[in-house]
Amino acid sequence: MKIFSEELVEKAVRELHIADLSKATIGEVLLVAQYLENATGIPFIRMDQGSPGLPVNQLGVEAEKAALDRGVGSQYPAAAGVPELKEAASRFVKAFLDIDISARSCVPTTGSVAGSFGSFIACTQRIPGKNKVLFIDPGFPIQKSQLRVIGADWVEFDIYEYRGQALEAKLESMLAAGDIAAIVYSNPNNPAWICLEDEELKIIGTLATKYDVIVLEDLAYFCMDFRTDMGHPFEPPYAPTVARYTDNYILMLSASKIYSYAGQRIALTCISDKLFERQYPALAERYKDAGVFGQTLIASILYMITSGCTASTQYAYAEMLRLSTEGKINFVADTREYAVRAEKMKKIFTDNGFHIIYDYDVTQKVGDGFFFTIGYGDMTGGQLLKELLYYGVSSISLSTTGSEQQGVRACTSRMRDDLYEVMEQRMKAFNQDHQLAQ
Repeated sequence: MKIFSEELVEKAVRELHIADLSKATIGEVLLVAQYLENATGIPFIRMDQGSPGLPVNQLGVEAEKAALDRGVGSQYPAAAGVPELKEAASRFVKAFLDIDISARSCVPTTGSVAGSFGSFIACTQRIPGKNKVLFIDPGFPIQKSQLRVIGADWVEFDIYEYRGQALEAKLESMLAAGDIAAIVYSNPNNPAWICLEDEELKIIGTLATKYDVIVLEDLAYFCMDFRTDMGHPFEPPYAPTVARYTDNYILMLSASKIYSYAGQRIALTCISDKLFERQYPALAERYKDAGVFGQTLIASILYMITSGCTASTQYAYAEMLRLSTEGKINFVADTREYAVRAEKMKKIFTDNGFHIIYDYDVTQKVGDGFFFTIGYGDMTGGQLLKELLYYGVSSISLSTTGSEQQGVRACTSRMRDDLYEVMEQRMKAFNQDHQLAQ
């Protein structure tokens, strides 16, 4: 039995001016869920927005307070970042990736959204004729919206059918035209939680070098592949990265998930030292500077977007990174709760007729973490999104992420212990009302 009537949901969609609920953005789904909760007082099980669901790291808070007490708020922060954060970032990358990047090439940004925005601009303007971005989907929809803002084109493909060695031919077929400036993916993946393995990362890195393409590796969920414990600094196993296989890379490291510091909007773009130093005549001509990639990105692009990052927040991030490299913060253990939630939630869904869509990596089953993907029978993603809303469960359609698979993304971050029984009751009702063919 449905909890929310079709009429009430339609009223919410109409009053919120949502053009097509089946293609709704994360923000639009969020608004519908809030509308229905406020109208009825019935709580939603919120699987829509990927906002952290754990307490903020208190050591970061204390460091930020101390920085404000020292008076850092009275001065503009340097565009390239405060030295303490840059040094801590360089050491953190070495501790958990075993990759050497100088402090100079570690640049703070106001969240990874600002980092990708600035990087897209620099990448698509550095060489005339190389102006498209290739998305290895599914992915983060906001990044394509950023390309709309700057007027850049993109191409994309769903990696579902191209895991392992199959990735090479597919990727090369799209790079051969010579117009691709950058490749983008997240690892672990938002929304599918698949993890690219070393074989695949080597393919990406090798082809990036061959075709002079920059890889933007989004590490928002850094070391959160909980199948392997990567939480010990300067000890293997280290997190997988394309940086082992090419010098054409930008790593995006955010404090939002690993430290639950999302409200303060702080991240890092860690640029290969060789890329940082490369000189591009097209950048020099456009920005009337030396055309050196790293300096142009910092001074002529990122500074125009956010004028640097909040100084006190940089000191907070620096302290959390420093304590992590000293083994005093174990951010992997701190975030493992997401895997616990995912395991419980997946069981409820699969016990009631749902199936996991992106279920395997190349060599092993996809792990439990921040996201997972579900389908139901032959429903499209848009249909499933709408039907789940009637039962008080919000999600987003995989079609909005570049996926060609039919289903929805489920986020574990907002789940609470008191909601598992509620979810089980609602999904039993969903299953009873939507009988699958035997």
